[in-house]
Amino acid sequence: MHEATALIDFSDPRDDAAPRLRHAFGAPLRVLQARRLDEVPAVLHAVEQAARAGLWCVGGLRYEAAPAFDAALAVHGQPDGGAAPLAWFAIHAAPLPWPQAAAGAPQDARINWDAPLPRADFDAALARIQQGIAEGRFYQVNYTAPLAGRLSGAPQALFAALQRAQPGGYATCIDMGVVQALSVSPELFFDWRADAQGCGAILTRPMKGTAARGASAADDAAQQRQLRDSPKERAENVMIVDLLRNDLSRIAQPGSVQVPRLLHTQALPTVWQMTSDVRATTRTGTGLADVFAALFPCGSVTGAPKVEAMRAIRALEAGPRGLYCGALGVVRPDPEGGAGAIAATFNVPIRTLERQGSELRCGIGSGIVWGAQAQAEWREWAAKRAFLERASEPFELLQTLALEEGRLRHQALHLARLQRAAAHFGYPFDAQAVAGCLDRLICQHASGAWRVRLLLDAHGRPRAEAVALAATASPVLLALAERPFAAAHSEFTRHKTTRRGHYAAFAPQPGSGVFDTLLYNEAGEITETTFGNIAARLDGRWVTPPVACGLLPGVGREVLLREGRLHEAVLTLQDLPRVQGWAFVNSLRGWLAAEVQAPGVHPQARPLLI
Repeated sequence: MHEATALIDFSDPRDDAAPRLRHAFGAPLRVLQARRLDEVPAVLHAVEQAARAGLWCVGGLRYEAAPAFDAALAVHGQPDGGAAPLAWFAIHAAPLPWPQAAAGAPQDARINWDAPLPRADFDAALARIQQGIAEGRFYQVNYTAPLAGRLSGAPQALFAALQRAQPGGYATCIDMGVVQALSVSPELFFDWRADAQGCGAILTRPMKGTAARGASAADDAAQQRQLRDSPKERAENVMIVDLLRNDLSRIAQPGSVQVPRLLHTQALPTVWQMTSDVRATTRTGTGLADVFAALFPCGSVTGAPKVEAMRAIRALEAGPRGLYCGALGVVRPDPEGGAGAIAATFNVPIRTLERQGSELRCGIGSGIVWGAQAQAEWREWAAKRAFLERASEPFELLQTLALEEGRLRHQALHLARLQRAAAHFGYPFDAQAVAGCLDRLICQHASGAWRVRLLLDAHGRPRAEAVALAATASPVLLALAERPFAAAHSEFTRHKTTRRGHYAAFAPQPGSGVFDTLLYNEAGEITETTFGNIAARLDGRWVTPPVACGLLPGVGREVLLREGRLHEAVLTLQDLPRVQGWAFVNSLRGWLAAEVQAPGVHPQARPLLI
């Protein structure tokens, strides 16, 4: 972050079309900290007074600060013997402009993550929560577990990667000395605009209910509908809305608590989320410490009722949550509210990393209600971790084209697919720059056959390289994978990038005579090979698996589908003995007759054409 000690990049929670609150902050005038529970309210009071005096205050509270407001709110003891404060705020005279990207080559950041919570432990925790619900102790518990990892590279590069992976929302990067918070949370905790007497409008927007994004436009729309119409997801959201209505009533003017928007579905890069708005007008005399006393921690990360849910969380979770599930934000003067007015905006720090040196922690969790299924919740956790997968290692977008005698095969379709991937991952795309890059390469390879790799980096810079392309003899031999392809539904499968470790794990052994590996998903559905699509002759016609099975929609496949020479159909492992012919398909090599090597499957020795 160069000389910046904090960055704030917040949406305007009251107007999606308004400019973002996007500032940097340098060395603070002073720092306010609370290391004991009894110091937390005083810190919040001092923050409020500083903002009313015209200063900007950036910081937050750890989840373990909750008993400062109510001793009945159970939490674990602080980590590191209390080295990290329960509340921390830096006081600044004014914000600075957002820093420009450094000139030269972009910095990289990489994270090596430890193994996540074992599935058996996850299932056991869910069973205990279900038992507690059956006993009437609570209605919902937000169960979480930490991921631990190690960072190599610059923290500012990691924050930039996190913002690309999870754009929008309420992002902040704050250096708190002992720890650093890197948050790209999409969830608003509260936005409070108060006059000098503490009277003003307060908005909370709890986020409960999750569905993974779909593999295609139709599948994505179906996922949104399923989330919106799911009784379980709706109940999960409404329970927390009721909790926050009750919490807000503690500081609200009578009759002012309202729910103007309920069960709204919001599209994020890797998941659909359900949110609701709960609004109120605070009573005269309300202070920032009163707002936190009424609301903290946010009910969306505890469950309901809050006291019983937090007792369950302390019993189920192995250690403190830290900044995760606490609150991070900014308290600032509000000129629109008159002299002494303030605006306080805090996120709920989900999708948030806490850094100490090279060590990183990131919590993942979900709300568990009656009827929740362990497999579905486990998939939800995986979907919520997807932003980390994006940010943990740099990658470029990739297209592989055939260049023959100065002409690129299916160039327009490849560029359209590259542009779709750029939009999906938030990479800038300049069609003119990409076309110019390819033109220069064509001029250098005007004759012969070439394999072209077109790459686009996170900053939208294209580059292209070419190697000689030799003809491939057919039929080629494909070997059926020995295990399911767990990454079938990953965005790094649906879009072609240089992140190919999940494919490399299934690559044939050199010298085996096997051309490629035939993959299938965890439902036993055939998907693709590690670098091409598959076609099978079944019941007299040529078919290829649909995108919903989990595969890269190749350009060669797209051409054959458009021409009507290939049709989409689900193909399972049980169907393999009935297949009358096989072919490997991609844009680079075209159509290659194939044989499949698998138990119970008869190889096709003769070339079959369509």
